[in-house]
Amino acid sequence: MNAVTWEQRERIVALLEGASADPGVRAVVLTGTGRGFCAGADLRGGPSAPAEDRVAGDVARMIRRGAQRFVGAVLDCEKPVIAAVNGTAAGIGAHLAFACDLVLAAESARFVEVFVRRGIVPDGGGAYLLPRLVGPQRAKELMFFGDALPAAEARVMGLVNRVVPAGDLEKTARAWADRLAQGPTRALALTKQLVNASLDADRATAFAAEAAAQEICMTTRDAREGVAAFVERRAAEFEGR
Repeated sequence: MNAVTWEQRERIVALLEGASADPGVRAVVLTGTGRGFCAGADLRGGPSAPAEDRVAGDVARMIRRGAQRFVGAVLDCEKPVIAAVNGTAAGIGAHLAFACDLVLAAESARFVEVFVRRGIVPDGGGAYLLPRLVGPQRAKELMFFGDALPAAEARVMGLVNRVVPAGDLEKTARAWADRLAQGPTRALALTKQLVNASLDADRATAFAAEAAAQEICMTTRDAREGVAAFVERRAAEFEGR
């Protein structure tokens, strides 16, 4: 069920960071193999001290360097990230999906805020992400009860962009990724940054960030191509630079 091990987390973080720096990468898709998207953290793996040997600060440090850094790598990736949720997304797996820019889900997928079942608080940015996506009351309902949320209900709540039959998930994710990969990559990266930052900014700050981003965008080759294509009444051919 793709429970995340320490090694897997580090590899995914490195891949996302590499995607940001690689001009040849224009879009990213996160999905799982087998029945599940991600069943949460692998509680049996990873470097951690036995409970009796921990000192104050150990757990907080582990969360900052682990789950929070993991989800932050998705939010900070400079390329559009699509989650193709093929099955259960529980705990950090759910938050990994919610951090993505677009979320596709198979009809059989479900999302579970499993933390309350373990007697712990949500980590991996859950208490930051969920209220911003569905509001505080619905976020509390999901986190207080820990019930499985079917994909169709997640779609109605705004957690999922589209629900498709399981057999169409990979094809749809590839089609969306291909479309994004043909877009103006720098403009998409700046748009992602603007939207994410707007959730914590006042209007003046958001407007200033928008103006600065547009200043950067107008220096790109893709912006010049977009204007030229409009004037020449043809389809734009973006190169991601």
